[in-house]
Amino acid sequence: MSRFTTSDGLSLHYTDEGEGPVVLCLSGLTRNGADFDYAMPALAGCRVVRLDYRGRGQSDWAEDHMSYTIPRETQDVVELMDHLGLGQAAVLGTSRGGLIALTLAAMARDRLAGVCFVDVGPVLELAGLAVVVDYLGRNPVWQSHDEAAEVIGSRMAGFAGVPESRWRQEVEKHFVETDGGLTINYDPKLRDAVLAGFDPEAEAPDLWPFFEALKGLPVACIRGGNSDLLSAKTLAEMQARMPGMIAATVPDRGHVPFLDEAESVMALRAWIEELRR
Repeated sequence: MSRFTTSDGLSLHYTDEGEGPVVLCLSGLTRNGADFDYAMPALAGCRVVRLDYRGRGQSDWAEDHMSYTIPRETQDVVELMDHLGLGQAAVLGTSRGGLIALTLAAMARDRLAGVCFVDVGPVLELAGLAVVVDYLGRNPVWQSHDEAAEVIGSRMAGFAGVPESRWRQEVEKHFVETDGGLTINYDPKLRDAVLAGFDPEAEAPDLWPFFEALKGLPVACIRGGNSDLLSAKTLAEMQARMPGMIAATVPDRGHVPFLDEAESVMALRAWIEELRR
């Protein structure tokens, strides 16, 4: 088990395996490095570093839950890179991980070797954000992994053709089975931190300049065809502003693709080939 200590004293968990171009995997808001298990075959030939954010997975929970913010988590990423002696890394960023990549583009662009966005971009759809806020920080109603696996697929909007065995893997990754039922495997106070900065009536920040700061780097974007967070319109605008960007849309997937679908694998391999160049 690999860990490092942040500048504010938290011990964060990470994994570091393989050799080749460095790909730093950053997961979604409530998720952790296990999210990228399915992508590992496509990342063969790379040095893959996966981080559990503060308060998630096997990392420490923060005494100050208001440190669960994108700027602080971006700083954690930079500190992990410093800890590993990495001058640069390419980021494979799912959802929140992609937003951290955009923040790196603004704060420390020289540390980026490339970015692959997974179902996220400079514009976030409010409908998708509302879904996330609804379940954030709350334990599921199911009493066991078996019970959850039987029904979770039918509740995952936008997904079709996913075997129950995959949903079983998913619930085991992200819920802990206890005598009192399933519990989430992240700090519930993450909800408070997110709600403190969430105002659906406020004007969204303009993230396009951060995206355009990535010009000249290998950039890719993988979108779930039924995503409620990244629209087809935003993906098209990303392609228009960065014509060389690798883009893939995965049918029968919502937020987010698993990254082992044929379309995902092709995009990842094309992106890695650009990193090698």
